[in-house]
Amino acid sequence: MRMSADRLALVNPSASEGASQKARELIAMGIDVITLATGEPDFDTPGHVIDAAIAAMRAGQTRYTGTGGTVELKKAIIEKFGRDNGLAYELTEVLASAGTKNVIYLALAASLNPGDEVIVPAPHWVSYTEMTKMCGGTPVVVSCAQNNGFKLDAQTLEQAITPRTRWLMLNTPCNPTGAVYSREDLQALADVVRRHPQVLVMTDEIYEHIIFDGLRFYSFAEVAPDLKARTLTLNGVSKGYAMTGWRLGFAGGPAELIAAMKKVQSQSLGSISSITQAGAIAALLGPQAYLQERSDAFQARRDRVIELLGAVPGLRCHRPEGAFYLFVECSGLIGKRTPKGATLDRDIEIAEYLLDEARVVVVHGTAYGMSPYFRLSIATSMERLEAACARMSAAIGLLK
Repeated sequence: MRMSADRLALVNPSASEGASQKARELIAMGIDVITLATGEPDFDTPGHVIDAAIAAMRAGQTRYTGTGGTVELKKAIIEKFGRDNGLAYELTEVLASAGTKNVIYLALAASLNPGDEVIVPAPHWVSYTEMTKMCGGTPVVVSCAQNNGFKLDAQTLEQAITPRTRWLMLNTPCNPTGAVYSREDLQALADVVRRHPQVLVMTDEIYEHIIFDGLRFYSFAEVAPDLKARTLTLNGVSKGYAMTGWRLGFAGGPAELIAAMKKVQSQSLGSISSITQAGAIAALLGPQAYLQERSDAFQARRDRVIELLGAVPGLRCHRPEGAFYLFVECSGLIGKRTPKGATLDRDIEIAEYLLDEARVVVVHGTAYGMSPYFRLSIATSMERLEAACARMSAAIGLLK
């Protein structure tokens, strides 16, 4: 008997979640594993956010809320977009849901017809392509060279657009590469989008507050205000505010699209946690200075890991400009043999070898649309990062 829809045969499970789950299983068995697979800050949720959630519970705010978020949360989202990005939205133009991942799914489910194309610059977060397929669309993966900072350029975008193109998916700062699009980068892409009125832009800005080297973050709709009516701007509280388990993401965009997303949400999820919403309001409207302090900590970790892994033969570390990942080129390890006599032919096997020999969990680059690379998270303590680098260096030193 058939138990799943035919379309699911096209969908791959999340490689990053799979690696994280493997790490959890090994740790539960008492094995000393260092996991660098999880995209989750190691910092605690700020105290004032926790206090706001507790106060909301004690005040009886434990019931269903309206689909898409309470009015108070929507006002906080509107204030955040105005304060941080210079974007003005009305209540009908914002929506919150159970994580930014869910917001993306709502947008795709609400807007894609079978065969509609979504341009996804690679390397890309693992779920963009799979959610597109789940919603009946066709992902068009476009490779972005490392020598261009792994960023999509105007010429490549122009060549990828067809009459079936529905969305351009942008992620800045990018998971997994840490690429940050400058004002000039976004202006060049906007010039292309203007020539193709059927193309919408979905810009995932969840890592906005984790940016390095004094760079300034720019939102696509901020740089191209004339395209704001064709842009869905995504963000959330998971990464910068260290609220991954709270599950709250949000978006600002044209009212017609937000209404369609809300319709999908009403029949698939309904309202989101009232307690989470209270915490998110406190995060968005409360103190913001600590965001820079945490970003500085991630930058220090980035510099240290690049220093350590850069000295390992066979590895080449791209220098990320934001987020909390390194996307490490490992072409120098392809073809080498392990102590057990196996040959490393792909980055998938390199990630498996690092787990087996070094007890370090990373995610292979194939999952992100580009190989041979692997992604590692620097969202853990400096001590653990240094230990992980030492383990990987020792394991790679055993290759022949």
